Amino acid sequence: MTKQIDMLQALEKTYTGTFFIGATTPSYDMETEVNQTFETSHITEELLIETTKKFKGEIQQVPPIYSAIKKDGRALYHSAREGKEVEIASRSVVIHQFDIVSTTLPNIAFEINCSKGTYIRSIAFDYGKELNSGAYLSSLCRTKCGDFDLNDAWNLDQLIEFINETIDNESI
Repeated sequence: MTKQIDMLQALEKTYTGTFFIGATTPSYDMETEVNQTFETSHITEELLIETTKKFKGEIQQVPPIYSAIKKDGRALYHSAREGKEVEIASRSVVIHQFDIVSTTLPNIAFEINCSKGTYIRSIAFDYGKELNSGAYLSSLCRTKCGDFDLNDAWNLDQLIEFINETIDNESI
């Protein structure tokens, strides 16, 4: 099955989560402390929805410095934690769908369907900039990868039941 990893990783992915509007962090998520705050009084539901349109299709994205991407053989997050600045090249990613699910400012819930290599944290950061404010990722859940859907996944109790049934059936 390990030979299928590359194929599985290349599949489209769908995520749900929350952006916190009005602040940024160096990691673009809650791993690091807020480093800047921004005005949000100009943000409307209409602006939030209109801004999502700028992210649909093929876009250029700069991955966060707090990532496992290697530059010169070293993961970027090492440089980030040492306070070193590193130039990171942008890359093409495809956003197939970007919907605002609900809004309770400063939190907005979203659903994004995207290509391999997309950093949702970078979308949060860039989305905040497009709003003339700031944003960081405050929660994230991958709900689909190709045809694999979280709604079809077993919970721990179901897995234990399956294992116990398999063991019982094999001992007969």
